[in-house]
Amino acid sequence: MNKKIILDNLPFVIAEIGHNHQGSIETAKKMIKEAKLCGASAVKLQKRSNKNLYTDEMYNSIYNSENSYAPTYGKHRDYLEFDKEQYLDLKHYSDELGIIFFSTPFDFESVEFLENVGVPCYKIASADITNTPLQEKIAETGKPVILSTGASELDDVKRAYDVITKKNENLYILHCTASYPADIEDMNLNCIKTLIKNFPKNIIGLSDHENGIDAASIAFLLGARIFEKHFTLNRAWKGTDQSFSLEPTGLKKLIRNLERIPKMLGSGEKRVLEKERAPIKKMAKSIVAANNLKINSIIDLKDIAFKSPGGGLAPYFRDKILGKKLKKNIKKDELIKFEDFY
Repeated sequence: MNKKIILDNLPFVIAEIGHNHQGSIETAKKMIKEAKLCGASAVKLQKRSNKNLYTDEMYNSIYNSENSYAPTYGKHRDYLEFDKEQYLDLKHYSDELGIIFFSTPFDFESVEFLENVGVPCYKIASADITNTPLQEKIAETGKPVILSTGASELDDVKRAYDVITKKNENLYILHCTASYPADIEDMNLNCIKTLIKNFPKNIIGLSDHENGIDAASIAFLLGARIFEKHFTLNRAWKGTDQSFSLEPTGLKKLIRNLERIPKMLGSGEKRVLEKERAPIKKMAKSIVAANNLKINSIIDLKDIAFKSPGGGLAPYFRDKILGKKLKKNIKKDELIKFEDFY
């Protein structure tokens, strides 16, 4: 993955499936295929060992949400988890499609689980920006680490940076607003410039929870090169993340817009493009004779006009020919040339 994420390359877009698959392996496969068709570089799930992650009280707490798949929070979470065989199936399917497959581990056991699956990289969630033990565990795998920085201050990011890079320099840092969805006034995209300034050796990106596709393009212009966006096949599906996720049409447009930006920005060299020459010749002006002009006439302002098409002397040569004597007759609307004068 580290070979694909480079500043001069096209944007690296991660379709965050999370648990939008609703616990269905077939739905997950459909989402992976759609993400690939949309042009995503990678797909990402979330992995939790719920019994180890939550206190007994939280695991057994009643969960009456409309998005619940079980009566308690822990059982609800368990319903949405895939086992090792299913993960291996999804990874193999992704490999066949040519899209990177990885996951966010939320605890030590999940890191070990994903190592056994053989994911090529890891994501650290914003919720673990202060979880230095988990950061160390992930860094020790030696694989690329993508760090989200929602709900943090710069000191939190610097602490995580120090912990991770002490063991693993292959770190990518994403600006994030940990609100679901994030209001546009809370996006604070200028933080991307802050991260670039403070971590100049690291590629910076955006974990985007905005309910739309505009933030990614703005973030690219600010210097972001990795983009994570929640993805679903149907925003009306049951699930806490569905409503602010992008459906395939939205993801396709987001990626299309990102890929257009480098092309639109161009080289910065101000020059005439080949494709401009024909239309400009038609519309530009040339210096022509305003009337029939006789040999030995001294050119005055009333003797010339500026008319299309272009291709002759440009109007800015006007003062170079005023007061000059003609050495030939020139008809009305005929191009006036420097060689027409003594």
